[in-house]
Amino acid sequence: MSDDRSSGRGMLRPEPPQVIRRDAGHVAAKPPPRPKPPRRPRRKRAWAQVISLSLVIAVLLLCAGVLGGALWLETSMHRQAVLTDYPGRPAPGHGTTWLLVGSDSRQGLTLEQQQALSTGGDTGNGRTDTILLVHVPAFGSSTPTTMVSIPRDSLVPIPGYGRDKINAAFAMGGASLLAQTVEQATGLRLDHYVEIGFGGFADVVEALGGVTVCPSAPIDDPLAGIKLPAGCQRLGGGDALGYVRSRATPRADLDRMVDQRQFIADLLHRAATPLVWLNPWRWYSVPHAVIDALTVDRDDHVWDLARLGWSLRGPTTTLTVPIGEFTGSDVGSVVVWDHERAAQLFDALAADQPVPPAMLGKQP
Repeated sequence: MSDDRSSGRGMLRPEPPQVIRRDAGHVAAKPPPRPKPPRRPRRKRAWAQVISLSLVIAVLLLCAGVLGGALWLETSMHRQAVLTDYPGRPAPGHGTTWLLVGSDSRQGLTLEQQQALSTGGDTGNGRTDTILLVHVPAFGSSTPTTMVSIPRDSLVPIPGYGRDKINAAFAMGGASLLAQTVEQATGLRLDHYVEIGFGGFADVVEALGGVTVCPSAPIDDPLAGIKLPAGCQRLGGGDALGYVRSRATPRADLDRMVDQRQFIADLLHRAATPLVWLNPWRWYSVPHAVIDALTVDRDDHVWDLARLGWSLRGPTTTLTVPIGEFTGSDVGSVVVWDHERAAQLFDALAADQPVPPAMLGKQP
């Protein structure tokens, strides 16, 4: 009997390799998609980037120009010691009080410029053609900014000189004596002082591109050198100076004080308006005109002027010191205040309170 092991019949044989066949319905795997080439930036997107970059550069240049002009103005302003301490000076009040003075000085004007501006001849040391108190309320107060005109012929005590017209104080002792006279007459402590002369006023208006006024009736005043129709119009430097000096109206000096208050408010408002400074030419012309025009107290700064202009953007109360009578005296025709009502007005300003409504209804 044969042995199966020896014949090899009983040994395990390796299985033949399996052949994997694809059915007809089997779908072969797709090769991975090729990466798409990067898209080129669209032309619109490129233009948008150029415009954005240009705007950023323009804003930076604008800020640099304004800040540079402000820095130069701060270091170049004409300053003098106006608001000085003295015995009996009023105590500080609430808010901030400015004294704005328009001098009739012709200093620095040639004869041709005096003729062009219709200022007349030289008046020596000069007097104050405009005297304005501006009270700016403390931050957060609901009290509006208040502008008070002081008639230049107001009869008041001038320290060291006796009773005289208030604008004579400027001729007698300059800005410092005028400021002391105003403080003693009103009981208000002044925080800031600004003075501007005839020529400087016209130059500042011109540099700002003019200021719009709206006279309700035509004004024809050869002495002030103006002839204006009724209605809104923008005035250049020469016409603006004539407008704030003119008395060719039914109430003469009283109307002039109203016009002066409105014009000064509009002028300061325009100077603080950002749109004015979008013109790069004003970065040079306005600071240079201001430097030549203004005299401020030694402790005043350019940011104080900016705040003053900004404060006049909102509601503003405007009035004249309450007047008791117009009369004659040994110093000529004078204005006598209604001292009781004037005291109420100045007490309200010192306390940062609104002007009593009854006082506003009795304007001269």
